[in-house]
Amino acid sequence: MPVTPHLSPTERSTIRRGSNRARTERGELHAVLDAGLVCHLGIVVDGAPRVLPTGYGRDGDTLYLHGSSGARSLREAAEEPEICVAVTNLDGIVYARSAFHSSINYRSAVIHGRPRQVTDPGEKWRALRVITENLAPGSWEHARQPNKRELAATAVIALDLTEAAVKVRTGGPADDPEDVEANKAWAGVLPLETRWGSPEPSDDLAPGFELPAHVLERGRPT
Repeated sequence: MPVTPHLSPTERSTIRRGSNRARTERGELHAVLDAGLVCHLGIVVDGAPRVLPTGYGRDGDTLYLHGSSGARSLREAAEEPEICVAVTNLDGIVYARSAFHSSINYRSAVIHGRPRQVTDPGEKWRALRVITENLAPGSWEHARQPNKRELAATAVIALDLTEAAVKVRTGGPADDPEDVEANKAWAGVLPLETRWGSPEPSDDLAPGFELPAHVLERGRPT
């Protein structure tokens, strides 16, 4: 399927439950992925489902995941005909007047597709840079880059973003009118804000190092 500015839901990526929360713009998919740091990779190993948290990076409409080349899980993922990857960003807890309507505010994406093991040296190098910069912006140029041994020890798989679903919940509780009228419980949203703390130098860091600009920038409040 060609990649378009709009998401084109398939049978398995069509959001039915809470369809009013579905998002249709591909840019919204990119925004959810770019805001996250960890995805959950769903595969089948020995006939049983397995979900693995792992780091990732996005390059255009390709998602890259990496891990040890000796890890069976990633090796099996590369050999699977289909995998599923999910990313969720939690924005708040929704307190409703009834337990049934208690909820969360979130931005989520689920991607389905055929994985591709990255073997081309140039693409693998680019993919590792993308993953590194998603996790720790500025580190690729600041730190020593991978050597041959480290490249051989690292496996990378690529997943096309063509088939994806995006779902977002915002706002307050959707209480029943009778519960609102009864006015017996507090209702609202407790926002969740994620922020970086103060950088902590490594115990074995030699004296004289100033905090790098890219670390300062990452930790600066927005």
